[in-house]
Amino acid sequence: MTVQIVVTGTDTGIGKTVFASGLTALLDGIYWKPVQAGNREETDSEVVSLLAGLSTDRVLPEAWRLREPLSPHRAAELDGVEIDAEQLALPKTDRPLVVEGAGGLMVPLNRRTFYIDVFAQWNAPVVLCARTALGTINHTLLSIEALRARSIPLLGVVFIGDRMVDTQKTIVQMGKVRVLGRLPFLQSLTPGTLSAAMKASFNAADFAEIRP
Repeated sequence: MTVQIVVTGTDTGIGKTVFASGLTALLDGIYWKPVQAGNREETDSEVVSLLAGLSTDRVLPEAWRLREPLSPHRAAELDGVEIDAEQLALPKTDRPLVVEGAGGLMVPLNRRTFYIDVFAQWNAPVVLCARTALGTINHTLLSIEALRARSIPLLGVVFIGDRMVDTQKTIVQMGKVRVLGRLPFLQSLTPGTLSAAMKASFNAADFAEIRP
């Protein structure tokens, strides 16, 4: 069975798209962003294509591409449409599939459905990206609790940012969760520097199994 991984975050703007780029390249996979809110500048799919060095056939088109950089439910309303969350299904691929959500787990897709509801429907393993900065303990533990409350399989947590020993230790102990690695801030973000950082910080095999 082809590996399918959902990359989500504890918040927006934490570096989730950069990590998803690196993970797609590390796994030699295919990337999909189901809903893109904000397409007037560079989209997340375009960023991933560049940073992961992917050909166009390895970046799947968005199911919904909305103009305003807002929560998907509101961006859709301003575009005069409604996202039909029940029609969002994981595409079948012949390579590992990396799917990136928008913002955090409780981001609304419409006035009835959160992103986490779709993740539960998919039942695919989730990688939770978290900052290492102040506030991440609360955000990360709440996100872990929300995933477990819906019986969504959690591969583990990926930290993004500077090394914070006690913060990371606290989340591991209190959240009873595995840390898959930490992606440091990169002074120069290029396909080469990202690839090197991913290979130094992560083991591709860790993304293929869920441990208790």
